[in-house]
Amino acid sequence: MDRQEVEILAIGAGPANLALAVAVEELAGPELAAETLIVEQHDDILWQRGMLLPWTQSQVSFLKDLVTLRNPRSEFSFVNYLHSMGRLDEFINLGSFTPYRLEISGYLQWVAKSLRYVQIEYGRRCVSIEPVVSEDGGVHHWSVRTADGGEIICRTLVMGAGRDPHIPAEIGALPRNRIIHSTEYASRCAELDPDGAHRVVVVGGAQSAAEMFWATYQGFPNAQVTMVMRSIGLNTYESSKFTNELFYPSFVDEFHAALPEAREQLLREMHRTNYAGLAPGMLETLYREMYQQRLLGAERLRMITMTEVTGARLDGDDVVVSLTDRKTRRTQDLRSDVVLLGTGFARGMPKLIQDLAIAAGVGGATVDRSYRMNLPPSYTAGCYLQGVNEATHGIADSLLSVLAVRAQDIVYDLLAHLEREPAPELVLGTS
Repeated sequence: MDRQEVEILAIGAGPANLALAVAVEELAGPELAAETLIVEQHDDILWQRGMLLPWTQSQVSFLKDLVTLRNPRSEFSFVNYLHSMGRLDEFINLGSFTPYRLEISGYLQWVAKSLRYVQIEYGRRCVSIEPVVSEDGGVHHWSVRTADGGEIICRTLVMGAGRDPHIPAEIGALPRNRIIHSTEYASRCAELDPDGAHRVVVVGGAQSAAEMFWATYQGFPNAQVTMVMRSIGLNTYESSKFTNELFYPSFVDEFHAALPEAREQLLREMHRTNYAGLAPGMLETLYREMYQQRLLGAERLRMITMTEVTGARLDGDDVVVSLTDRKTRRTQDLRSDVVLLGTGFARGMPKLIQDLAIAAGVGGATVDRSYRMNLPPSYTAGCYLQGVNEATHGIADSLLSVLAVRAQDIVYDLLAHLEREPAPELVLGTS
């Protein structure tokens, strides 16, 4: 592919960069927007692609869409999407603040198609990012290589491709075809025989694990499904109105200014608001179904609590998962056909960002209050990180709650840097 040159390159066409695209169009104007490109590795836009099941809902209010908390009058609001689709009456009548994931996915697709100036290119996976060293010794541009052989030169990068899936080391040695992470559940489980007598182990005790547990039970009527978790049992999210105030965009300033020990306490105490709980409806559904199964003496669902997964291996055609009871330290082997991982995402920075930090010669990827990556003084090329800054910006950073206002913060900071630091002329070879 030919080399492209743009002012802003955003990697990943998820909610974060779509919110940024709208903010660029509304706040920066058409000239900069026309010089903005989003590249997406998939051929389409889907929200929570692996867990896009028909009955699943968002846990976040529809008012926390891509724009409303920044600009309630924006034409890109979720309400305007419903109106344009002729579904506003029905959604109002539903009486819910939390849309189905399919609706949010449709909303994101609608926004992408409605952009006037920002371009999105699909089927383009970023494989490397390198700084371009100019004749003056400074770095004013980035060179981004894509899997299709293309190169994109940009002055400003925005990383919004999400975190890397967490595959526990105890499980990682298994053949890849025997492991299904929640990020790929919908497509990978579609490959299994729906009538097969599968023995399925689900690892994890939060929402994604519970959804896979239930979806597998429903979709495979002859399967035995066992859920293994470290906790004493499933719990609902901590969702009081007091703790929910910590998801306000305005709380980011307070969190960012807090002492390190205070940040650690906040993140620790907020863990159950997002990572260690279930939606109440999901919890009730699972308990009632398991109760009825015990009543009828036909149990296909089982939970093993307070248990560590300490290893996994193949024995013939069986996957053998080694379990250790946390109460007694007794061990047992659980034989299965496939292991489903509701283990979330790696806490560290994604590998692509780590590699970028190494190439830039900085010890690690950190950002300032405006989400701009801290780079050496010789860099006028900028890089903004979205959705990976919980340690400095709070637990809402990886959620929908702050999308709209964060996009505004980034655009205003980006404009200020472009005004202060005009880029020298780009001189490249012919490679």
